[in-house]
Amino acid sequence: MIGFDVGALIVAFVVTVLEMTEVVALVFALSADHGAVRHGALGATAGVAVVAVAAAGVGAAFLAVPHEWLLWASAVVLAAFGVFLFRSTLRTYRKERASRGAPVAPGPPRVIPQFVGGFTVGAVEATEVVVVLLALAAAGQAGSAVVGAFAGGACLVAAAALVHERIRRVKTRWLKLGATGVVFSFSVFWAGEALGVHWPGADLVLVPIFAAAVIVVRAALAVGLRSVPPSARPA
Repeated sequence: MIGFDVGALIVAFVVTVLEMTEVVALVFALSADHGAVRHGALGATAGVAVVAVAAAGVGAAFLAVPHEWLLWASAVVLAAFGVFLFRSTLRTYRKERASRGAPVAPGPPRVIPQFVGGFTVGAVEATEVVVVLLALAAAGQAGSAVVGAFAGGACLVAAAALVHERIRRVKTRWLKLGATGVVFSFSVFWAGEALGVHWPGADLVLVPIFAAAVIVVRAALAVGLRSVPPSARPA
């Protein structure tokens, strides 16, 4: 009979929830351009699965892979997607202004960027979780670590399903503005970590970074709204 250590189980559960909550937030942000989370979620799931299989297969040797590589990959992918999302957000603001606030239908999904973005995000955060799980496994608590991690993941999936419909009710321009801020925030955060920056407050620094990103994005939108795209000029 396999015994479980409650302390190890709780640690694995809490770490999984804390780290993977960021994945959920970014999957929603990546899907803001068209409303469906499927492609980003599939990418995140694939990223988590690859890291989990690698960790299970080679154990501690997996940690020899430079974590900075994943951080840089995610930072670059998110920055690129942020540019696409900003352009989409600007179009949304222009259309709503032209139609006096009428709802704007979501655009066509950008499948590849969303999947790749979700994949790198899932891989980065899963790596953070795996570091803790491998430590617990080395201490003889592998069973408790796995159960706690799966329990945390299941809770997050359930929570994401519950809030998804609420998020879809948010006005498109607000959702895209917030999502653009989230994407750029994580891009800056992970680029800083890859450079060896020791962020004050660890992940909590994402809150002021996000606030600053939203302000910058909104200011950029204001500048963009002052210019009239060539297609909108009278003949």
